[in-house]
Amino acid sequence: MCRVLAYHGTPVALDHLLFEPDNSLVTQSYAPQMLGMLNLAGFGMVAWDPTSFEPERPFVYRTTQLPFFDRNLRALSAKVRARCLLAHVRGVAYSHRAVVSEQNVHPFQLPGTQLSLAHNGDLAQLSLMKQDLLEHISPPIAGAIAGTTDSEMILALLASQLRDPARIESAEELVGAIDATLRVIRRVRERHGIQQSSSVNLFVSDGHHMVATRFGFDFGRYEGAPHPANVTFLSLWYTTGRDYGLHGDEWKMVGGPARADSVIMASEPLTRDVSTWIEVPEYSAIYVGPASGFERARIVELAA
Repeated sequence: MCRVLAYHGTPVALDHLLFEPDNSLVTQSYAPQMLGMLNLAGFGMVAWDPTSFEPERPFVYRTTQLPFFDRNLRALSAKVRARCLLAHVRGVAYSHRAVVSEQNVHPFQLPGTQLSLAHNGDLAQLSLMKQDLLEHISPPIAGAIAGTTDSEMILALLASQLRDPARIESAEELVGAIDATLRVIRRVRERHGIQQSSSVNLFVSDGHHMVATRFGFDFGRYEGAPHPANVTFLSLWYTTGRDYGLHGDEWKMVGGPARADSVIMASEPLTRDVSTWIEVPEYSAIYVGPASGFERARIVELAA
């Protein structure tokens, strides 16, 4: 199920993340190393370029095409240098019930908020929970939901937990809202007796703050026909440093945490050498922001 990449730091050419590394995000769409399925249901990204017109507004690119064959994406990636990026290759269950459309391609954004969200996972039995979840979503935000995914509903629920979804004060505030969102989902699942394993690895950013979670509800319970995403606890990795690029024959950042000005968070390492990557613990969130500093990428336990 899905592969996701998040970058925050010194501006870097997008093809250094999407195409060029040994295990780039585009490569993961058809040959993931830590997932037993292909990701063939679309590609999307939001990228904040500090040199662009209105730099607070990100580039947005979404398509149901396979990114490996997307010449427009490759050309764009060679020209845009981003200080912040969320990118996602979508995987869905191999079923006629899956809806493959541009409206369902991640990352999701909602009018009136600065947030973008990409999701790796699947909420089991969403149809049972939908009405109850809507009770916790503000009506203007609920009315902006355009697709059919659990992921967009999670973003709407998350935005509704914030004091002002158009203005995020800190990464810690975002972590708190994510934790509140997971608590709401937990209560709704319990109300309906839903115990099937459901993965909720979230990647969230407003261009200044970034949070990623490694989380699952009721892991190990496979009642019914489990989605392939929920059979294993989905992975999440990160690396920090500076001067990300090709050093010798290895794509990596150098300098280590003490001199870090950039961070990459991803479903799996982008590089052949994984010695500089750290796996995020289960039931945790990792976050960075202007106040915390990249050398202090913080990991906190999620209590939901």
